[in-house]
Parts: sequence; C-alpha cells; structure tokens
Amino acid sequence: MAHILLIDDDPVVIKEQVQLAFAAPEHRVEVAQSGQAGIHQVRTDPPDVILLDLRLPDRSGLEVHEIIRSTDARIPVIFITVNKMADAAIEAMKQGAYDYLQKPVSLARLKRVVEEAVEVAHRMRSPVVLNDRSEAPAPDGAMFGGSAAMLEIYKAIGRVAAQDVTVLVTGESGTGKELVARAIYQHSARAKAPFFALNCAAVPANLLESELFGHEKGAFTGADRRRIGRFEQCNGGTLFLDEIGDMPVALQTKLLRVLQEQTFERVGGDETIRTDVRVIAATHRDLNASSVEEHFRSDLYYRLGVFTIELPPLRDRLEDLPILALHYLRRFGAELGREVREIAPEALAMLEAYAWPGNIRELQSVLKQALLHARGTTLLPAFLPDLRSRRDASVAQGERLDLEAFIRDHLASGESEIHARAHDEVDRLLFAMTLAHTKGNQRDAAQVLGISRQTMRVKLRALGMQVTHAVEANEGDGQREHGAAT
Repeated sequence: MAHILLIDDDPVVIKEQVQLAFAAPEHRVEVAQSGQAGIHQVRTDPPDVILLDLRLPDRSGLEVHEIIRSTDARIPVIFITVNKMADAAIEAMKQGAYDYLQKPVSLARLKRVVEEAVEVAHRMRSPVVLNDRSEAPAPDGAMFGGSAAMLEIYKAIGRVAAQDVTVLVTGESGTGKELVARAIYQHSARAKAPFFALNCAAVPANLLESELFGHEKGAFTGADRRRIGRFEQCNGGTLFLDEIGDMPVALQTKLLRVLQEQTFERVGGDETIRTDVRVIAATHRDLNASSVEEHFRSDLYYRLGVFTIELPPLRDRLEDLPILALHYLRRFGAELGREVREIAPEALAMLEAYAWPGNIRELQSVLKQALLHARGTTLLPAFLPDLRSRRDASVAQGERLDLEAFIRDHLASGESEIHARAHDEVDRLLFAMTLAHTKGNQRDAAQVLGISRQTMRVKLRALGMQVTHAVEANEGDGQREHGAAT
C-alpha cells in the first residue's frame, strides 16, 4: 500500500486526480493545506511519497522541501507547479527533489511518476536480509544463503559499507548485484540520504550523459528546458550504476572526473557543479579484459575497483539452492494463491542438477512456472518446466555449458546415446565461441579449430546452427567470407 501526502492549499483538483489514480483501500492519500501542517504530518506519520505545491499560504514549497529533506531525505518529493518556466522547481531538483509536474497534471504521467517514486522509496527503506534461515517469509529483495561463498560476500559488505569509497560489484546477470549495492547503502553513513539506481545498458547512449549529468535548455534538439541529472539530484546520497561496462567510452571520461574531483558540467553548460555522491557500480563484463581491448578506460576501471565484490553464480553455491527455492516458493505462492510449502526430494534433485545460466533470476522464473501448475502443498517434479530444454536453448544461444551438470542430468533421465549428445553440446559451444573470437570469419575459425572450412560447415549444419554469410573486400587478401553462428 502506498501512503501519499499531498501538501497543497487548493487541493480539490489535484486531490481528485491523486485519489482517482491511487484508490483506497490499496492506497492511502492524505492532504495538508499548509506547509507547517505538511511538516507535522511528515514527522508524525512519514509517507512513502510527497506531492508538494510550490506556493503555500504560510511558506514557500522550497522551504518546506528543505525541512522535509532534513527530517528524512529518503522520502521522494514531487513538486507541482503552475510556473511553466519552473525555475523554482528546477532549484528544488538541484536540492534533491524527485521530480516536478506542471498543472494541469496528466493523470497518466502522475500515476507513472508516483509509482516510480514509491518503488524508489521502497528500495531505500526495505532492509536487505543477510543469511536469514527463519521460517518466516523474508521481505521482497532479501539476500541470504549460508554457503562459504555467500558468507564471504556478507563479510565484504561489512568491511566496506562504512568506508566512503567506490565499490565495484561483479558477477553474472541475475546474481543479485543490486541487492549487494543496497546492503552497502543501508549499512553506510549515507543510509538516511537518497539512493538511486540507473541501468547504463537500459538508457540509449545519446541520452545517458543527460540522465547522469543533466543538460541546459537548448543543449540539443528537444532540450526545451533545463534538466537536473542524477549526480546533482543524488547529492549527499548513493548512486548505483548497473551494467557500467556498457557505458560509452566518451562518457567514461566525464564519469572519471566526477569520481576524482566531484565536479561536472551539465550538457551544453559551462557552470561547474560540485556534488557529493558515493558511486557503487556493477557489471557482468570482465572490465579488466575490456580495458585491455580499449573498450573500457583502464584508469576508470582502477578507480571503480578500489574495492571489488565478486558475486558467485548459483551453480557455484548449490548448497544455498534449497533455502532459496523454499523462500521463493513461499513468496510467489502467496502472490499466486498457492499453498506449496515444501519441495519433493526428486524435484529438488532436478533443480540441483541444472546449471542455472540465468542464476537467481532464472530460478525465480522456473518456480513461478512450477507454481502455476502445482496442486497440493508439495512441489513435485511434474510441476517443473522442462529444464533440459531450457539448458539446450541456453547453450544454443552461446551460454556457458556446465558439462558436469549436463552429464548428471542426462544420466538421471535414463536416456541413451549420451556420448553423442555430450559431444554435440561441446561442439555447439566451441563453434559459437570460436566464431565470436574470430569476429565471424569462418576461414580463421577453421584454422583455429584445425579443421577444413568444409568440415566446419558440415558440422554446423548437423548441429542446427545457422550461418549468415557476407563478403567484404580485404586489402591484400582478396575477398574474405564472414559468418555468424546461431
């Protein structure tokens, strides 16, 4: 349930819109018609999100915002203004406001911005549970497990949380890197300040600089007003930059300067802005290798890697799988109206024999699918999706093959011709990785493999791997044939 506080001396229209978008009893909307009343409400019953008018009868919205921020900077404040230039609201954004909306407010935009703010507030306040083995359902976003690998992660979080240094979290996709970042934030001296997460791979490259540093009006086509970026908005808090390995090289230079000097300029501006932000970065890529290949700045890599936490893949901590599976069964079972409380040994054996290329995220998906088919209180093998098909599909797409898990799985299935299937899977991965290494050049790939191009083509067709061809001129070497295997 979202608790929304509207601070507005003329709230009729806005109040109706808010109550329409966030109806009771799923949400609670309260109204304060003066700045002082709003401040009192924040201190006695803190809301999840605040909608704040710039013009109030007793004081300005900026003054109210300053007091709210000093009371609890984790509460997202969304300004509402009739001022089309919105200079005051922009000033508030510089001081850490979440967003501002212009009256009349679009209901769709109001709903989207408030929902995003509620999610941000939830992430800042929800505790990240470490190594909880209790029977009670753990909160959403819990991170736990008793394996030796995870105990090392907990100790690393404890060592670095109180130290105001940059942290780099590495690991495969789906291993829970954002949970580690949130745990560091919640145990740091900045735990009462804002926490924002930004996925660098999810923002188009031409917009990422503006998202991080903001821009001035007229900086580029479509920049019809000044925008305050995350580094300015998150001043005093913690900024989590996920998938930083996907950040364009040109932008890495500007990020390096912020980390070194805590200063930057907005896009299209010449004003030097100071900020105080702790950066926690994460990536599934090998940044050291990327720096050698000049896809990632080596000096930025060294700066980010002051303290590195490497998350293990799920296949390397399978002793945690039973407790993880039970946790997600309880959580998703409550959401889906299922009463599954335990896992049959045969079903658990199937889960433990799988390599989990998608890690925790894939485990969640599999268990959700199983719950939709489940009947009774025990998860049976018949309720699980076909894990072998998922494994074959992931290997065909070039995911890492866990050969030992592959063999265990097929031995347990009782099927024959395992020798041939195992060789096919190894060849499928080998050919895909070799062609990727040679950037799709089939002749070079054949030379690396020590086979003829004709033999390679025959094998690719037998494995069902499609090859797309292109011919390009190469100076001094005639024409070279390239391809990609899928």
